[in-house]
Amino acid sequence: MRRERFDKMNVVPFIDIVLVLLVIVLATATFVTNKTIKVDLPQASSQKKEDKKSIVLAIDKEGKYFFDKENLSLDALKQKLGELDPKKDSVSLHTDKETAFHYFVDVIDFMKEKGFENISIVTKQ
Repeated sequence: MRRERFDKMNVVPFIDIVLVLLVIVLATATFVTNKTIKVDLPQASSQKKEDKKSIVLAIDKEGKYFFDKENLSLDALKQKLGELDPKKDSVSLHTDKETAFHYFVDVIDFMKEKGFENISIVTKQ
């Protein structure tokens, strides 16, 4: 009986295993969320998808302001908002449903004063 010479390695099974592992990692990674600011959003009957490129402003139930996950005072938040382009930049506002209304009004009033055109108020459906 004659044996064939082993010149090449078959890598197809290796590629199949790697692709299966990649699918498993990608499928489980979509379930992981990175929420650092606890905001319980109010409900609304209509909902539009949030723009992923927008700047996120959040107000928690204690009235703390967050600019892209950075805790700021109202004056520092106004300064950061003043550095943005009101015509081009999109801002998403996340406000806890327990937040006092005046915190929300302070931010919206400043943004309207500066002429922001792309403001989204985020709710859950």
